[in-house]
This record gives sequence, structure tokens and C-alpha cells, in this order.
Amino acid sequence: MTSVPSVSYSITVRLEVPAGGRAVSELTAAVEHAAGIVTALDVTASGHERLRIDVTCAATDTAHADRLVEVLRGVTGVTIHKVSDRTFLMHLGGKIEMQAKHPIRNRDDLSMIYTPGVARVSQAIAANPDDARRLTIKRNSVAVVTDGSAVLGLGNIGPRAALPVMEGKAALFKRFAGIDAWPICLDTQDVDTIVEVVRAIAPGFAGINLEDISAPRCFEVERRLRDLLDIPVFHDDQHGTAIVVLAALTNALRIVGKDLAQTRIVLSGAGAAGSAILRLLFRAGAKDVVVADVQGVIHAGRDGLSPELRWIAERTNHAQYAGDLHGAVAGADVFIGVSAPSILTGADIATMSPGAIVFALANPEPEVDPAEAREHATVVATGRSDFPNQINNVLAFPGVFRGLLDAHSHHVDEGMLVAAAQAIANVVTEDELNANYIIPSVFHPDVHNAVAAAVRDAVAATAS
Repeated sequence: MTSVPSVSYSITVRLEVPAGGRAVSELTAAVEHAAGIVTALDVTASGHERLRIDVTCAATDTAHADRLVEVLRGVTGVTIHKVSDRTFLMHLGGKIEMQAKHPIRNRDDLSMIYTPGVARVSQAIAANPDDARRLTIKRNSVAVVTDGSAVLGLGNIGPRAALPVMEGKAALFKRFAGIDAWPICLDTQDVDTIVEVVRAIAPGFAGINLEDISAPRCFEVERRLRDLLDIPVFHDDQHGTAIVVLAALTNALRIVGKDLAQTRIVLSGAGAAGSAILRLLFRAGAKDVVVADVQGVIHAGRDGLSPELRWIAERTNHAQYAGDLHGAVAGADVFIGVSAPSILTGADIATMSPGAIVFALANPEPEVDPAEAREHATVVATGRSDFPNQINNVLAFPGVFRGLLDAHSHHVDEGMLVAAAQAIANVVTEDELNANYIIPSVFHPDVHNAVAAAVRDAVAATAS
């Protein structure tokens, strides 16, 4: 699949050119000839002889960005002064900060916010611990916890390298749901230690968002914390992905006129995301699913199955097909990939049933080239922002936690996740729904409030 320029590889080049002549127009032409895109060209200083210009370009990757700089350097009369990577600039000093809600202007403010007045509030909470939700930041706080073992598509890069991602997650919580989220990056990958640390810090939070912890350890961490804590524990790599996949699939099935219970689904990937998608599909009514991993299709007769894969084998692949993924997708109605790049071709998609649905969600390179898949499938979705139908967890987790926190929920269950998925799907109206618009944008004004309301209602239903 050919890469296209992206703002995530955006650079600003400060340079000087002669004030007269064609140098300014040649800058844009040079970048475009090198397959870059000029997104801004700003004159920052002007004189009779020279112009200082900031040229902002989008590239496909770091090497391409370096080539664009050299191309600009080659324009006659150009002098390069400084090159700035706009993504790195955005991360300088971190992306989030703590702010006080009340100003400390004088001694009276200090006496109420801190000592001696704060002692009365602490005594009240000591007498009634439930008041911590009412009188502290706990009511609106979520811990975003990682051990850095499965960060994005980068793998086991450790807690320090994971911190920019967790900061970004916290920024999204605030932007889309008004939640104060705190990055907690743990310098351990021992399950017992992770569980104990999170248990110990839990009193300061109303929810725990586990993030980028590798499978299968993430399953045990989540299970044990749910047993230990009286606040919701949500693993976004599992549950956030599952919610958005179910929402998108709900609308895709509306387009092709198929019912989930009668649909044959092939799922590639049996890790954290794949397992959670499978569970939520079952909860929503799916009955015919075949799952494949790196060793092929999972079936009861396969040797060396882990407990997690044994659970899958007992509930899927009713025909006990023992071949490979290529054979499994033949005749399938739906393909969902949360696995590896370029494991299928357009020819494989052509063997699927009429009205096929393809969700190729591996990032940055999908399981099948979306352009090839579109030649044969009715609906195609990816995890990328440069194709229609982006399956993005940001649609789910802010609203889910907003609903859980507002409802003072002590847990999260699959019924709440299904409710969130249905809310996302319903944001797309019948008039809007088409093969290139099965899922709303994360910036849709209604989606996060709709998810929060659906989760609040689901929590209330479980309590009644």
C-alpha cells in the first residue's frame, strides 16, 4: 500500500529566499515534485533583498521529511536556517498539566484550600469514606495505567517511551469527556506487582483505564483488579476496540441487509483486542465465528492451546475447520482483522459472500490493501484516518468513563459495553448511513454525550 503524506510527519522549514524572482513559487513546486504537500507558507520577515519564509510540509515518514529539506535547499538562492518537527514541538514539556480550580489570592483562600481548613474535610472523609467522591478530585479522576509492554504498534518499548502515549490518552479524556486522567507508567511487567501497585493507588481514582499491556498478562491483570477494586476497571485495548467494532458492524450490516445472528464472521487476531471483540460479538448475538491467529485457524484439535485459546476453540469454528485464514474467509460475510499487515489480498476478499464487510484494522498497514478490498467488498473500514470508516477507540472510552463516573459505578460489564456500541451506531442517522459512513467522527458533537447517557442508563438498569 502506497504511503501518503501525513500531518504526523509535518515539518516547518525556516528559510530565506531572494525578494525578487520566482524563488517563492519554486518552493511549493519543489516540494510537490518530491511527493510532499505544502500545507502553509508564511512570510515571517521581509526586506528589500531577502524574504524569510516558514514553509510547512507534510511528508510520508522521517526519511521523506529529510528529503524534502534537501529539495528545498536545492532551490536557487535558498538558505535553510532551521527545521522543526511539528509533532515533536507539540510534545515539548509534555501535553498535559494540573491546574487549580480555585485561585489562592490571600490568607483566607490559603486557610480554606489548605491548612487549617482542609483538616475538617479530611476528618469528614475519615468518618465517611464515601465522601471522597464528593469532596475530592476522585469523583472525576481516572488512572491511565501501562507497563509499556504493548504500546501502539511499537511493541515492548517500556514505561518511559510509553509516557507520551499515556499523556495523549489523558488529553483525549479531558477534551472529549471533561475527565481528569493521570498517566501512570509502571517500571515493572510483573503481574503481581502491577496488580498491587494499582490496588494501592486506587483510593485516589474513580476508574482505572489499563492501556498497552501485552496479552495474555493483560487478561489476568484486569481480572484480578476487577475482583479487588470497587471502581470500574476498563482495558481500552480490549473493550474500547470491541465497542467501536460492534458499533461499526451494526451499521455495516444495516447497509448489506444482514442479521448478526445469521452472519458468518472470520476474526484474525486472538490477542487482547480479538478476544474482547469475540466476547462482545457473542453478547450482541453473533453465533457463527471462526478465529485465526499467527498459527492458523483455532480449532479444538489444535495442539498447544493456551487456556485463552482453549476458551475460543470451545465456542467458535463449529465445523472444526483446520486450514488457514485464506480458506476461512471463503464464503464469509464479515472479516475483522486485529492482527498483522498484508496477510490477505483482494483475491481473498473476492471469495467472500456477496455484500461482504471487511474491517482491516492493523495499524499502520492493514491486513489487506483497502483499495483492493473495495473492489470486492461492499463495506471496508480500517484503523487509519486517511480512509473512510476509521475504527477509532476515541469514539468509546471518553463517553464510557463519563457515564461510569457520573453513575458512581463500581464496575463495568458487557451489557454496558453493548449499550455504548449501540449509542455510537445510533449517532449515524438513516439519512446519513452509507458504505463510506458507517461510524461517526470522534469530533461529532453528539457521540460522547450519547455514549455517556447510554452507559449511565445501563448502570442504572443493573442496579434496579
